[in-house]
Amino acid sequence: MKSFKNAIVYVEGEGLKKCTVCFDEKIEKISRCADKNAETIELPEDAIVLPGFVDQHIHGAGGSDGMDGTVEDIAVIANTIAAEGTTSFLVTTMTQSPENITKALQAVKAYREADKKDGARVVGVHLEGPFIAAKHKGAQPLEYISEPNIEVFDGYNAASGNCIKIVTLAPEVEGAEAFIRHLTETGVVASIGHTDAKFADIEKAVSVGASNVTHTYNAQTALHHREIGTVGSAMLIDELNCELIADTIHVSVPAMRLLVKNKPLDKLTLITDAMRAKGIPDGVSELGGQTVYVKNGEARLADGTLAGSVLRMNRAVQNLVEKVGVPFTQAVDCATINPAKNLKIDDEVGSIKVGKRADFTVLNKNYDVLMTVRGGNIVYKA
Repeated sequence: MKSFKNAIVYVEGEGLKKCTVCFDEKIEKISRCADKNAETIELPEDAIVLPGFVDQHIHGAGGSDGMDGTVEDIAVIANTIAAEGTTSFLVTTMTQSPENITKALQAVKAYREADKKDGARVVGVHLEGPFIAAKHKGAQPLEYISEPNIEVFDGYNAASGNCIKIVTLAPEVEGAEAFIRHLTETGVVASIGHTDAKFADIEKAVSVGASNVTHTYNAQTALHHREIGTVGSAMLIDELNCELIADTIHVSVPAMRLLVKNKPLDKLTLITDAMRAKGIPDGVSELGGQTVYVKNGEARLADGTLAGSVLRMNRAVQNLVEKVGVPFTQAVDCATINPAKNLKIDDEVGSIKVGKRADFTVLNKNYDVLMTVRGGNIVYKA
């Protein structure tokens, strides 16, 4: 048994409070700890104990990418992002050849079966493409884009060990409606992204089960007064959970404020959409076989297209508080309980509550990560 004694803790349903949390793999007690033999984890006075962050959209970090297709590369990502307080994440693929996608998914299956205890936990896969619109491909390779195909998806899901949690797709493409229905029936989140969809397309998609918007604002139709597009639909339709890359590069601060003002705050999810260059020095990197140039926190293709981010989740939370004006605990929710609910894993993670996994991130007043705990074990310490 371990404990945080007399610490400032963000407890589910109670907010920030000074208390003691006792835990093994799961949270055993809050406020009182009868076990006098519990190992006390000492924290600085300004430390705040939060639920571990959940990143539902991240491609890579530490020089590795999920598309590299090896257990070793997934381990690098898992350990790198533990340093930013993330304890659960989805390995995110991208539009590529069927062979490369399958290889990546098989690596996720092997990694999960190995049941590694270090780094952040892989809770599944976010399949970003190949079922997207060419017009809004962003940094996705054009030659591998394809129409939605249930049989192909089922093959991918089987290769992953049936752990695909989210599929990003363009709902206006032929075959998308039946595909969304299939995803919904399978328990997979259908996410609208890399799309030229208009409001009518999105309204139809939502009616058959679509429930998420991939990196809101980016690689999708903009808001216009005669056609509100994907961005306007994301704001208008409350049922849609909106991903946000809160790095002030992919989305400006006023645009972030506009989204926050127009969404129920339990339908806003912070993501990093990070690529392999996160956690390593600026320079030349790679994404899906394309050369990426990283400088001053921006990752771009040679033509200037943004190619993922190098954002850290603790800084995304900080930006939401300090630049957008979201109250601290609500900003934390956007990186914890909101994605957990979206992925239907909130019975295990996303908040500090007796019975849930002992997944914590400990921040100081500057939003620096002091410690990350996953399943009761310290997986990062500054």
